[in-house]
Amino acid sequence: MPKYVYDFAEGNRSMADLLGGKGANLAEMTVMGLPVPPGFTITTEACRAYLATGTAPEGLAAEVGEHLHALERAMGRKLGQVDEPLLVAVRSGARFSMPGMMDTVLDIGLTDDSVAGLAAWSGDERLAWDSYRRLVQMFGTTVLGVDAEHFAGALREAKRAKGVTGDLDLDAADLRELTATFKDVVREHAGREFPQDPREQLDMAIASVFESWRTERARVYRHAEHIPEDLGTAVNVCAMVFGNLGDDSGTGVAFTRDPATGAPGVYGDYLPNAQGEDVVAGIRNTLPLHRLAELQPRAHEQLMEVMAILEGHYRDLCDIEFTIERRRLWMLQTRVGKRTAAAAFRIADALREEGVIDADEALRRVTGAQLAQLMFPRFGDTGRTPLATGVAASPGAAVGEAVFDSATAVRRAEAGAAVVLVRRETNPDDLDGLIHARGVLTSRGGKTSHAAVVARGLGRTCVCGAESLTIDVEARRFTTADGTVVSEGDVISVDGTAGAVYLGELPVVPSPVADYFEGRRPADGDDLLRAVDRIITHADRRHRLEVRANADTPEDAGRARGLGATGIGLCRTEHMFLGERRVLVERLVLASGDAARAEALAALLPLQRADFTRIFEEMDGLPVTIRLLDPPLHEFLPDRVELTARVAVAKALGETGAPEDLLRAVDRLHEQNPMLGTRGVRLGLLIPELYDLQVRAIVEAAAARVRAGGTPHVEIMIPLVGDARELEVVAARARRTAADVARESGVDVPYRIGTMIELPRAAVTAGRIARTAEFFSFGTNDLTQTVWGFSRDDVEGSFFPVYLDEGVFEVSPFETIDREGVGRLIGIAVREGRAARPDLALGVCGEHGGDPASIRFFHEVGLDYVSCSPFRVPVARLEAGRAAVGEAGADTDNR
Repeated sequence: MPKYVYDFAEGNRSMADLLGGKGANLAEMTVMGLPVPPGFTITTEACRAYLATGTAPEGLAAEVGEHLHALERAMGRKLGQVDEPLLVAVRSGARFSMPGMMDTVLDIGLTDDSVAGLAAWSGDERLAWDSYRRLVQMFGTTVLGVDAEHFAGALREAKRAKGVTGDLDLDAADLRELTATFKDVVREHAGREFPQDPREQLDMAIASVFESWRTERARVYRHAEHIPEDLGTAVNVCAMVFGNLGDDSGTGVAFTRDPATGAPGVYGDYLPNAQGEDVVAGIRNTLPLHRLAELQPRAHEQLMEVMAILEGHYRDLCDIEFTIERRRLWMLQTRVGKRTAAAAFRIADALREEGVIDADEALRRVTGAQLAQLMFPRFGDTGRTPLATGVAASPGAAVGEAVFDSATAVRRAEAGAAVVLVRRETNPDDLDGLIHARGVLTSRGGKTSHAAVVARGLGRTCVCGAESLTIDVEARRFTTADGTVVSEGDVISVDGTAGAVYLGELPVVPSPVADYFEGRRPADGDDLLRAVDRIITHADRRHRLEVRANADTPEDAGRARGLGATGIGLCRTEHMFLGERRVLVERLVLASGDAARAEALAALLPLQRADFTRIFEEMDGLPVTIRLLDPPLHEFLPDRVELTARVAVAKALGETGAPEDLLRAVDRLHEQNPMLGTRGVRLGLLIPELYDLQVRAIVEAAAARVRAGGTPHVEIMIPLVGDARELEVVAARARRTAADVARESGVDVPYRIGTMIELPRAAVTAGRIARTAEFFSFGTNDLTQTVWGFSRDDVEGSFFPVYLDEGVFEVSPFETIDREGVGRLIGIAVREGRAARPDLALGVCGEHGGDPASIRFFHEVGLDYVSCSPFRVPVARLEAGRAAVGEAGADTDNR
């Protein structure tokens, strides 16, 4: 029988898969000798067994009993005993941090009998009844499923009846009466009495934490953060310590560095005479952590020592939850802290400079997604006066309509609107709104509140604690200190870097990081740019995968090179036949004989040659992969329905000159499924002169570049090959054309001919294809469509949301490579292609070439390069370096 329960002293941080992140870190702090309340962890394995059957696995109850007895012996008190009760906290703790997404129940063990014992032990009757009403409220909502508003309404009525506004204004008698009201709420809405057996409370709370793994908010968070659905959560049971015993007690959350900016120094929030959920929930505005030095110098000094120990031990920014009980410090949690993108780069570079980590580890500590976020625009300096200021909780620039609840945020965002979620404070039920919103604004809370922590994790702009705002959720508006009213639908701008909110839409300016990559700003003028420069430079030194760009114009090619691309992995020639050149394609299609077709092609030749000449100039010395025409010809012709209508109207009106010849040509070329029709290599076989034209234009342009002193690296790519013979025929003709140009120009231009692998048959016959092809470029967009049998344009807006909700996909296969299906075919093609031609060059040119998770796969499978859109080149460079140095350590989760 497996072991389901571990004492804190039995584990360590390497056991996060089994004990969850929180349990593993509690164990680590216990082993380090730091002040952690005694307790034990129920494993994720137990959770998975429970979720599979709906009941606790055999032996779990007995193991919990054994560890509970050990805890009681260590504390010298029994759970819920009448005279001096031991109380415990039951907290969730998954492998990856999911702040506020799963259940916690505090003060387990309090009953009608033991509440007097807590009052006697603490010497504070108010504390006892406040703890009991909190337990009934928390247990009722999280374990018994009672709507939280029933309790909130009763609390509001109690304060109204006494004529007060704050929870702290209620005395012991008020709280005793409120507890009785809360128990009535449980009886009415849960259909049972509040349990008076402490062990029953504990078992029900444990089951509730297990169940909370599959709540909607937890599922939505996992989907947003790409956390696997099958991990389950651990449950941590530890002795309660009380931060609400008076002014010599309190609770707080702290960071060893600023999680918003990465600046050195201790940051955090402290709340005297309070329990931990008061800080995280943001329902009371906190004090900055440095005030603790004035209130409790010894506890502050000890906390600073512990934080230094933890950062040194974890070698990273640490996020810490603590409670001070009558001047005694207790550590309730630590973890590698979530941080903003800017903080991630600054902290990684600072720790490298301090000698705490090496350059490889600094590279592992940042992600391509974080770099992409840093490249987004920000607000410029407008000189406008803000509506309000608050805590700069998560940087960025967000503009959108003000909305006052999560459901409205989701509905408006899905309708295409940009929204800013405005709340007094957020709670886990607001997660869907936080995901859909561009930014978040709250009037309560600080840098460690729920809104701040989740916004940083999601990469959302956030301003918290804008105390001057009066937010009226019911009336769907907020009022500023000067009386300005902002109603739902009004546009506001939230500056998460400065901690300010403005009425209307502020102009944005390019990001300094984007300016750095574009060459408009030096790296030495800003600590963030220095950090980005050092880390990206190291990534370039360490990478094995080259990073090319998809670029169809000289302008895109030049920009890509400036952003660090080492060549063009895909130049799509079909874009060169659009606009004013469409008429030339029409002439080609309508050509009635060889002479007319040759005339149409001759008109296109100098235009194509000029296009390629400029691209070779921009990318001189670097490889340029040019894909011969891929789409079916009808895409360059007028719409069939529209053209039919034009001809019919002209005939009805007796007009002459109706484009009937063009309509007949469009009808002739029309296909039911053009994606799988006459395109790619099939065009080269059916209209060989078209590919002759393109090859001639490419080679003539390269010859001109050589005569001008340049060094073009030409790669000609033949698309949509499914059989080796197709490629043999078209490649042989291309080589004859290239030889003709060499003879005519006197310049023998080196070039390579290869193909796109975008059909399953091409992947599984890659060995034969490689006898002719000198390179493969995996067209993963079409390969994904043909492997899955999807038409991307049709399915993404239809059933993909259902597939994602039902767990068919964890992420769209058009966003991140499908390793099991598409990835397996790529692996086959790589192995068989290289077996037939050891020097075969291998790359990818689909959109997956810029996706961080896909880049890791392409590195592992042995490709030589990835190619992506120019703007994604810096991200791909970073991820190529990260793939080379390997994943971050098992205890790192700063997502």
